[in-house]
Amino acid sequence: MEKSHGNQLAAIRVRGLTGLSTRVGENLKMLRLYKNNYCIVVPNNPVYEGMLNKAKDYITWGEVDEETFKALVDNRGEEFKGRETDSKKKIKYNDFILINNKRIKRYFRLNAPKKGFGRKGIKYSFKDGGALGYRGKAINELIKRMV
Repeated sequence: MEKSHGNQLAAIRVRGLTGLSTRVGENLKMLRLYKNNYCIVVPNNPVYEGMLNKAKDYITWGEVDEETFKALVDNRGEEFKGRETDSKKKIKYNDFILINNKRIKRYFRLNAPKKGFGRKGIKYSFKDGGALGYRGKAINELIKRMV
């Protein structure tokens, strides 16, 4: 059941809890971005794009390439040790990804980036010289500095 990891988005949480609205907080919880410097790789589809846009003031995201995704899994992938289904086999949990027959947690815990997030820090958008919002292919360079 191994699938291609092209055309995926990587999202990294940049800011903390202060001033966080309930709707955005729930959104970050659904994306499994529990703490700062947590990263998740999701499929590039309208559902996830809407979720990322709603949380744009607290995260940064962009298209992740194959090489960066492989480095992320190799260096920061944690083995998932939980259950796949409930005791009656009715509910299937979707808390892991399957890579080379290994179950790995969906989120990755990263270090803070070497040389920081950006010139203006974590309160401005990426296009204004900061760290927040959509950054396209530049997410790969940021992830490599955080792995």
